[in-house]
Amino acid sequence: MFKNGRYWHELEDGRLQCDLCPRDCKIKPGQRGLCFVRANVDGQMVLTTYGRSSGFCIDPVEKKPLNHFYPGTPILSFGTAGCNLTCKFCQNHDISKSREFDKLQSQASPEMIAQACLKTKCKSVAFTYNDPVIFMEYAIDVAKACRAVGIKTVAVTAGYIHADARKEFFSHMDGANVDLKSFQEDFYFKLCSAHLDNVLETLVYLKHETNVWFEITDLLIPGENDSPQEIDQMTQWVVKELGTDVPMHFSAFHPDWKMLDKPRTPPETLIRARQIALKNGVRYAYTGNVHHEEGDTTYCHKCQAVLIKRDWYELSDYQLSDDGNCLQCGTPCAGRFDGPAGEWGRKRVPLRFK
Repeated sequence: MFKNGRYWHELEDGRLQCDLCPRDCKIKPGQRGLCFVRANVDGQMVLTTYGRSSGFCIDPVEKKPLNHFYPGTPILSFGTAGCNLTCKFCQNHDISKSREFDKLQSQASPEMIAQACLKTKCKSVAFTYNDPVIFMEYAIDVAKACRAVGIKTVAVTAGYIHADARKEFFSHMDGANVDLKSFQEDFYFKLCSAHLDNVLETLVYLKHETNVWFEITDLLIPGENDSPQEIDQMTQWVVKELGTDVPMHFSAFHPDWKMLDKPRTPPETLIRARQIALKNGVRYAYTGNVHHEEGDTTYCHKCQAVLIKRDWYELSDYQLSDDGNCLQCGTPCAGRFDGPAGEWGRKRVPLRFK
């Protein structure tokens, strides 16, 4: 199903320039942009994947990863196809680089998704697997339908979006996880065909101009973006520009897509990155894709009591009040909390729409 897209203008030679993201694709009639889902059809910009998904699954919210957004609750997750970045290490390349639209499931309307959340008792819905920026019209309509029935919405994104579109897109989101893939422009340009500054602008915007709860993920690739110096610079920037309360997840890389020559990230690298972040003032730093109890656990930044103990996505020893205060000293834990922790655990349940 095609849907008229927003954020574009016509050029004198008949091409359409997409103004959604900093890639600024100039698209001839009948062609698609680099994301492969926004196309020039009869002189109009259209979203070609509206209402179609690569699959629906109920996940733990911690898998997004979001450790401070209604912990322990289930989140209905889905994506479409395509992406506006070209990351050579993409771990969802079968979706983000897909050019085969017959892989997408049949249509699921925004209202169907909202009702599915209610029936399955999901607290929220996540736009994930591929970047929701490129299917923003569909994501926004789903978000509207979900908000109408009290369901939260989460964007899992690289944050590569122009300012005008960014303002509209995030006005409909309650939470986000933003990939800060590196703190080097050279890394972004060579490995992602993108630019670091645009992502930093999105992070600053989220912190200072929205009420969106967001957390940051940094996938550490051996020999590319895992040096102590880079982690030191990145985490100092986070504390200075975003404050101490934005959680950071340092996640393990595994060989994939066009980067099969790199080894898996050693757990020691993630532990070191977490320690650097904590030293620089990040209050909530985590290790991801490895089993590391200390790096999975949330601590009170004042008294160091365990607030949420995790075993992968299984929660235990939950020591927060209903509104998110430490039960030992009363200090608030940054995040979104509403009552006791959920009990979804580590289950992953596929969901199909008839």
